[in-house]
Amino acid sequence: MARKALIAANWKMYKTPAEAKAFVDAFLPLVAGHARDEIALFPSPVLLPTVIPACKGSNVAVGAQNIHFAEEGAYTGETSILQLKAVGGTHTLIGHSERRQYFAETDEIVNKKLHTALKHGVVPVVCVGEVLEEREAGKTASVLKTQVTGAFVGITPVAAKPIVIAYEPVWAIGTGKTATPEIAADAHSIIRAEVAKLLGADVALGVRILYGGSVKPDNATALISLEEIDGALVGGASLKPDSFAAIVKY
Repeated sequence: MARKALIAANWKMYKTPAEAKAFVDAFLPLVAGHARDEIALFPSPVLLPTVIPACKGSNVAVGAQNIHFAEEGAYTGETSILQLKAVGGTHTLIGHSERRQYFAETDEIVNKKLHTALKHGVVPVVCVGEVLEEREAGKTASVLKTQVTGAFVGITPVAAKPIVIAYEPVWAIGTGKTATPEIAADAHSIIRAEVAKLLGADVALGVRILYGGSVKPDNATALISLEEIDGALVGGASLKPDSFAAIVKY
């Protein structure tokens, strides 16, 4: 089954509205007509009302870096799925390693957010990955299986079809270290096998698994061209239009 790659930009807590608009204005011409892959930008919530209109009518989707699992409520500082949809967002990251590390997100919370995104037709990009200590202790496979299993509790094969998974070895995020293509492909195989066990071979064959962790123009081709890798979740290298466009055109 051919899986269309997704090249996603996680801007994290960078850019003002003016900087975001300048990025989009410079970036869109660089990827105009690019249909081989899907492209998505994930800016901070305050930037969504700027970035979404700027990308309207283009081949670039826009999503949130995070959502709350509740549709509304007394959750100061959070973004609801209904707010995201109201401004035109179509995707959301869920369970990014920084959310897990700094904001105590658990597999249970990730699962609740995943159910919310699917209920409302928003494409979820579920992030999983091991920290350095876990990799060095030989626990990568068990960590990935636990995170995937926890995220997919109560998800049916039919409901799971829009889900994207992003494998992000936490030790390679912002460190300049990159998993070798072999390490990345092996982790993706573990994830896909776990999805097959949970939801069946057909779902596993169709699910897109992205690689995230110091992806740059000079290593994008070696990573994304592997059969098991279906795109990239890009951090620092997505902050400049020419750099991110080069990755899109790997």
